Amino acid sequence: MKELLYRLFEHQYLDREEARMVLTNMAEGRYNDAQIAAFVTVYLMRSITVDELIGFREALLQMRVPVSLSEYNPIDIVGTGGDNHNTFNISTLSCFVVAGAGYKVAKHGNYGATSVSGASNVMEQHGVKFTRDNDLLRRSIEETNMAYLHAPFFNLALKTVAPVRKALQVRSFFNVLGPLVNPIQPKRNMLGVFNLKMARLYYYMYQQENVDFSIVHSLDGYDEISLTSDFKVIDKNGEKMYTPELLHFERVSQAALDGGKTPEDAARIFDNVLQNKATLAQKNVVVINAAFAIRTINPELSLEECIDQAKNSIESGAALNTLKKFIALNS
Repeated sequence: MKELLYRLFEHQYLDREEARMVLTNMAEGRYNDAQIAAFVTVYLMRSITVDELIGFREALLQMRVPVSLSEYNPIDIVGTGGDNHNTFNISTLSCFVVAGAGYKVAKHGNYGATSVSGASNVMEQHGVKFTRDNDLLRRSIEETNMAYLHAPFFNLALKTVAPVRKALQVRSFFNVLGPLVNPIQPKRNMLGVFNLKMARLYYYMYQQENVDFSIVHSLDGYDEISLTSDFKVIDKNGEKMYTPELLHFERVSQAALDGGKTPEDAARIFDNVLQNKATLAQKNVVVINAAFAIRTINPELSLEECIDQAKNSIESGAALNTLKKFIALNS
């Protein structure tokens, strides 16, 4: 590791095989926390290359716990995190809204590293017990349209680096890797990114893989459609800029999306949204993200139809019922 760190500090790059080797060694516990922290910090000072990203990803996928839900062709809705906005759990809420609308979802998530509450935090707040049992995951997606895959259960490297990521409290290349290493490798993805450079990198990756995808980025730096600014959506057909007003939504303030100071705060907002008791800003942000996820699944639908399906999932109680059934089965 020492030689690699010297090279990286001198602004050199890893090739694909070197990147794969580093992540494999990390998972096997061959580096101490200080070395891991130094390695992670390099990627705060420069961007990750395509070869490095591919190598890191190959290592994680080779070591993953196998699980298969491919016959359900589910979608994963995820943000990279690391946008330093501490929003409430918009992506996870969107998953339940999409599931409530009748679509299959396989959410890959983790504890928050740069925010108060990641997907796994809010799941635990609701009493959910994480599992790698393939039969239970299949039953969950079959009966509730929703399966949750807690990332450290499926990849040792993510578990190994978790304490370092939490201690650093800054984004790292693991934020970039997370959406690419869902162990089921879904063929449908909606991904939120914190900058346009990341969007281009993911676009390159997805183009190689014959998947249906939407990459979203709000221009004021959110890794989701925040409705606080104009936003860009990139999919197979290219990229398009939207304004909230174009889609008949009011712009919202950044303060309106705050996730609170504790996981308990975030869980209360989570419940309020699904109970249709949230503020209009909170509800609308979830609706628009869920709508673009539905559009990723059904590109033949108009955005208006997708927005209506997402709204109805909340207002009819379908999304809340999905959460209740999911908790009952997974706790």
